[in-house]
Amino acid sequence: QVQLVESGGGLVQAGGSLKLSCTASGSSISDNAMGWFRQAPGKEREFVGAINWSGSSALYSESVKGRFAVSRDNAKMSVYLQMMNLKSEDTAVYYCAASRKSYLQSDYHSGIGYDWWGQGTQVTVSS
Repeated sequence: QVQLVESGGGLVQAGGSLKLSCTASGSSISDNAMGWFRQAPGKEREFVGAINWSGSSALYSESVKGRFAVSRDNAKMSVYLQMMNLKSEDTAVYYCAASRKSYLQSDYHSGIGYDWWGQGTQVTVSS
């Protein structure tokens, strides 16, 4: 069983940067594709980015492409979300998730493609 814990959230001004971390315990995630999602108040959860098991491939939503970057360090059992040029619309609770699969499948952007979830970390961008 994989347990995921996100950290690094907080309050940041628009245009600023923030780096989120997601650390796994209970089982290794070195063979798992990982994803980041977010949910703003009153809105549905949405896909942010995903990375395959080796870190050689990453995909992003159009809303964050060019501003956010997903990376991983399998030795540290961690996945990261570097967020730059933050906007007020990036305000949300951010969740990391692990898939049983190693490569990004056609459902990488959907929550149903992931099997374990963290509890989330709040990111608030002030304008």
